[in-house]
Amino acid sequence: MTPVHLLIPAAGSGRRMGADRNKVLLELLGQPIIAWTLQAADQAEAVVWIGLICQASDRPFLAAIAEALHLSKPIHLVTGGDTRQQSVYNGLQSLPTEATRVLIHDGARCLATPDLFNRCAAALDTCPGLVAAVPVKDTIKVVDADQRIEATPDRQRLWAAQTPQGFDVALLKQCHRQGLELGWSVTDDAALFEKSDLPVQVVPGEETNLKVTTPVDLAIAEFILKQRLG
Repeated sequence: MTPVHLLIPAAGSGRRMGADRNKVLLELLGQPIIAWTLQAADQAEAVVWIGLICQASDRPFLAAIAEALHLSKPIHLVTGGDTRQQSVYNGLQSLPTEATRVLIHDGARCLATPDLFNRCAAALDTCPGLVAAVPVKDTIKVVDADQRIEATPDRQRLWAAQTPQGFDVALLKQCHRQGLELGWSVTDDAALFEKSDLPVQVVPGEETNLKVTTPVDLAIAEFILKQRLG
């Protein structure tokens, strides 16, 4: 299995969670959310290096969490930016020179399994960019500013993007530089690849790989983990 380097953006806040701190520091079954993410990444054979992107104010807390977990791979703390895009850009600059393939995984997606990391890493053998995703179950409506429906896309062609997302390091760095020069503002790295006319493959994700953003998400994550742990 070809080794990959992993960047975990965790430089957000707890605003939508209604929390007074970064949501990845909130507890989930007795451990911080980020601890579950780090443990899954550490157990993935393909991952050889982990960079945790955070705000300077969270650095001591995250360092203490990582140390207490006694992981087999060292955690490198990287200072994030004002946006996710800026944070990932900073993370890319922190990669060691030998890094040729990178996975990017949201710190708040704490239910991703080691198998998902490994499958995404393996898929980089055959494509320069990929996104873990699942088919959309709901019927999606496109609406205008007045909340009137404009269109109903074909559900068969719609997938909900998750993370990990994986890329050739040199190409992703090039896309980020181009994004800075042209003022692109995107919410994920795959969009930078798309804007640069580079192919992005879908890798089947996991239904349980939700992003913990609201108190309801936290309750669902707790339920899923309890089921897994028996």
